[in-house]
Amino acid sequence: MLNKYPLWKYLLIIVILAVSFVYALPNLYPDDPAIQITSSSSSTEITQADVERAVKALESAKISIKGQELQARGGLIRLNQRDDQLPAKDILRRAMGDDFVVALNLAPTTPEWLRSIGASPMKLGLDLSGGVHFLLEVDMDKAISARVKVYDSEIKALLRKDRIRYTSLPAITNGGQLGFANEEDLNKARALIRKNYTEFVVEAKADSGKPVLQYVLTPTKITEIRDYAVSQNLTTVRNRVNELGVSEPLVQRQGANRIVVELPGVQDTAEAKRILGKTANLEFRLAAEPGAARASTEDFEFREEGRGPVPLERGVIITGDQVTDAQAGFDENGRPQVNIRLDNHGGDLMSRATRSAIGRSMAVIFIEQRPVTHYTKQMVDGVEKEVAVQSFKEESGIISLATIQSSLGNQFRITGLRGQGEASELALLLRAGGLAAPMYFAEERTIGPSLGAENIQLGLEAGLWGFIFVAAFVIVVYRVFGFFATIALGLNIVNLIAMMSLLGATLTLPGIAGIVLTIGMAVDANVLIFSRIREEIARGMPIQRAVHEGFDKAYSAILDGNLTTLLVGAILFAMGTGPIKGFAVTLSLGIVTSMFTAIMVTRAMVNLTYGGRNVKKLWI
Repeated sequence: MLNKYPLWKYLLIIVILAVSFVYALPNLYPDDPAIQITSSSSSTEITQADVERAVKALESAKISIKGQELQARGGLIRLNQRDDQLPAKDILRRAMGDDFVVALNLAPTTPEWLRSIGASPMKLGLDLSGGVHFLLEVDMDKAISARVKVYDSEIKALLRKDRIRYTSLPAITNGGQLGFANEEDLNKARALIRKNYTEFVVEAKADSGKPVLQYVLTPTKITEIRDYAVSQNLTTVRNRVNELGVSEPLVQRQGANRIVVELPGVQDTAEAKRILGKTANLEFRLAAEPGAARASTEDFEFREEGRGPVPLERGVIITGDQVTDAQAGFDENGRPQVNIRLDNHGGDLMSRATRSAIGRSMAVIFIEQRPVTHYTKQMVDGVEKEVAVQSFKEESGIISLATIQSSLGNQFRITGLRGQGEASELALLLRAGGLAAPMYFAEERTIGPSLGAENIQLGLEAGLWGFIFVAAFVIVVYRVFGFFATIALGLNIVNLIAMMSLLGATLTLPGIAGIVLTIGMAVDANVLIFSRIREEIARGMPIQRAVHEGFDKAYSAILDGNLTTLLVGAILFAMGTGPIKGFAVTLSLGIVTSMFTAIMVTRAMVNLTYGGRNVKKLWI
C-alpha cells in the first residue's frame, strides 16, 4: 500500500527521537561555579576535614557557598555566584598552603539518573563559557645545566675508557671543569674532548698551581639547547593535554621561552594544572663504591620515611628523556610498579653501564618541582596589596635501590612507588614525554566569553529568528506540509544537540553559526520533496501516487547535495583550526540529522495523516 510505513519503522523513529530528547535534556541544567581542591601529590588523598577547613575559610570571608562534596579526585565546593570564584581561589590558596592545588571548576548539575546513562551537556568553547588559560615559562638555565650534566657524565666515561686520570671539580656556568695531576694528562684530555665534542670551547686554566681543564658550551649550542627545550616541552604539553582528553585545546609557543595553553570546557582544572605543571623525571645512577671521593658522590634520601641517605655517583646513566613507553602495573607481590621501555640510545647506555657493574646497586631517583608560594606586599593600582608569588623547589629522592643481577637492556621495571596513583601518574608523564626543562606558571586565569554575553545572546536570538522565518515561509508556501517541515526542523535541532552531547563535541560561537546555517539547509530537502509532489499533482497524477513519487524521486537529489556539503565539512574539520572546526562539526552533524528528520520523520507524519485514505485535495 502506498504511503504506509511498517510498524517497525514507526517504532524506530520513536525510539531515536526519545533517545535524542533524553540526551539533549542535560543542556537545560547549567553548571555551578565551583572551586576544586586536590593534593599536590598523587599519593595523598583529600579528606573531609580538609574540605571542612576550606569551607570555614570561605565562610569567614563572607563568600556564599551552595554546597560541598568529597570526590575521588579531591574536594569540590560549589558557589552561588561566578564572581566569587577568583576571590575564593585566592583565599583558599593561602589557607590551604602549598600541599594543595586550588583551581577553578564548573560543577555539573545534571540529575543523577541522566548521568547514570552517560547523558551530559555539550562542552562549551572558550568563546561561550570560558575556560582556563595558562602561560608556562620554560626555565632555560635548568635546560642548559641538565644537558651539561649529561655531557659531563659522557666526558668522564670517555676519559676513564682512555685511562686518563682526573679529579672532579664543581661545575661552572654552561660547562664543567676537571683537575689533572700533570700537563700531559691535561693535554691528552683536551685533545680527546675537542675531537669528540665540538660543541664545547676547551681551555686550560690554573687553579692554585694545578692544571685545570674547562669546557664551556658554544653560543650556537646554547641557542640550540634553548630552542630544543621549548620545542620538546611544547610537544610534551600537547601529549599531556591529549592524555587529559581536552576538546579543541590551544597549545602554542609564545616568544622565546613561553608556552600558551588554553583548555576550553575543562571540568577538572585542578587535575589539568597538576599534570601540566608536573616536572617529574627520573635519573638512574650507580651507588658509590666504598672509599669513593666525596667530590664524585652525592647523597640522596629515600622518599620513604625512616631510611637514611645513600651516597650515589654524580654521573647519570640515563634520564627519563630516553623513555619511549611506560605502563603502570603490579609486581608478583601486588605492589605497584612501572614497566619501562627505553629507546635504542638509552638501552645502549644502560647496557654499557650495568655490564661492568654486576653486583653493585643502582638507584632510581624521582625528581619533581614542588610549588612554593610566598606573599609580598606590592602596589597595585595605587593600593598596597598582598600578592602571591610562586616559585618552585626541586625535590629528589630514591624510589628504588636494587642490586644489579645481570646486564640490563631497554626493558625493565621500577618498583618502590608510594601507591598505584603515583605509579599511574609517573607512567603518564613518562609516556607523554619528559620535559627538557622545568616550567613555571607565569600566568593563570579564567577566560570569559571573548565576544561578551550580549553578542552570545544575539547569536542565540539569530538562531531563533532564523527558525521563525524559515518556519513561516514553509507554512505560508506549503500549508499543512509546511507544518510537517517545521516540526521536523525542531526535531532536527534536538537530534543535533543530542549528537553533540553524546560525541563530546565542543560548541563554539562559529558552531552556533553552523547551527543557524543548518536550519536553512535542513528545509531544502523538504522544499525539493514538496515541490516535486506539486509537479506530479499538476500533471494529473493521483494524490497518493504523487506523494509517493515526490519522496522517492527527490531522494537522489537530496542525497547528492548533502554528500557534497558533508565532504566540504570534513575538509574544513581536517584542515581548519579551532573555530573553523567548531563550524564544521555542527554543519556536518546537522546534515546527518537533517537527512533523518527531513526524509523519514516528515514522511512518517505525512503517512500517518494521508496514507491509505481517499484524499480528494492536498493542502500543499
